[in-house]
Amino acid sequence: MKDGGFFFQRLSGSESAGRLGAISTVHGSFTTPAFMPVGSQGGVKALAPADLKETGTEILLCNAYHLYLRPGIDVIRAVGGLHNFMGWDGPILTDSGGFQILSLSALREVTPEGVRFRSHVDGSLHFFTPAKVVQVQEELASDIMMVLDDCPSHSVAYEAARASTALTTEWASKARDAKTDSDKALFGIVHGSVYPDLRVRSAIELIEIGFDGYAIGGLSVGEDKTATFEMVEVVTSVLPKDSPRYLMGMGKPEDIVAGVQMGVDLFDCVLPTRGARTGILFTSFGQIVIRNACYRDDTRPIDPQCTCYTCRNFSRAYLRHLFVSHELLAYRLNAIHNLFYYHSLIRNIRQALAEDRMDQFTKEFVSLRTQEDGRHTGREGGEVSC
Repeated sequence: MKDGGFFFQRLSGSESAGRLGAISTVHGSFTTPAFMPVGSQGGVKALAPADLKETGTEILLCNAYHLYLRPGIDVIRAVGGLHNFMGWDGPILTDSGGFQILSLSALREVTPEGVRFRSHVDGSLHFFTPAKVVQVQEELASDIMMVLDDCPSHSVAYEAARASTALTTEWASKARDAKTDSDKALFGIVHGSVYPDLRVRSAIELIEIGFDGYAIGGLSVGEDKTATFEMVEVVTSVLPKDSPRYLMGMGKPEDIVAGVQMGVDLFDCVLPTRGARTGILFTSFGQIVIRNACYRDDTRPIDPQCTCYTCRNFSRAYLRHLFVSHELLAYRLNAIHNLFYYHSLIRNIRQALAEDRMDQFTKEFVSLRTQEDGRHTGREGGEVSC
């Protein structure tokens, strides 16, 4: 394996489209498939770096848009980059902020040169070009950088989607030309909404430009889940087999399993930590809502099969008490458990890939989820009844 810099190696993938791989960066290596907890503003909510290590986290996702606005690139540059700033010594992927800028539709203007927008923090006016977004991420010293992309809504008409996709491709080319640090990876982002021909064209054009990896963007923004995975399957069938693939913003457990089956290597989602703050806990037998009264006297851990710090030391009764009392410790302990569950799922997937039994693993996983959903009909997301 190459010394220093970014390098991806595909290790296996014979039984299905799922594949086992390894990514090397200047801040360490990790195996793929991998899940990235979201720390948009330089911190994963309620967790310290030591907590993240405890859960099995190997790579984090941060957001260049948010960090550019607050605290500002100059602040982060002064301490030697984002890793030093947040006390995390592992790899970091930074998103460019295209999706966040999309959400500011009333405060932004898309032009051929880039995006003019007003800060949601203080209303100040800013202009992101493809080159500037790369420069910002290089100054953050992130290991994997994303190009600036135009991210339309899921209901966009074909012609508007075609124009948006063409603009993203043009920006991607400019971003590629602006990259100066060979140790850092730059990923292109495949767009095209829910139109297969646009997705294929976007992927092919990005491959012709040449990137270190490829992301699949513009999904999970309101479209039907069937359409989501139709687009994922279309794109992964075109992307190079020896480049990493990243499905942006998709992270329900069942989404991860399905994505791996289609050849995806990287995932991110706010669900584990957002669920922790809303009292939703992931388990091997479904989701539980810890605020429910039935857990008031429950002396069992969240999941008897789990070996995380929270499950080794605390009961459901205690966690419910913390949550309904609005104690901040509840969010930390819940987040530790949820992220440990996600990374355990990833470890099990990796083992299944290594043993060439991913198809069997997927069938068993889907069967278990189906049984739980049937057992708790009427409860959202397979929520386990008390």
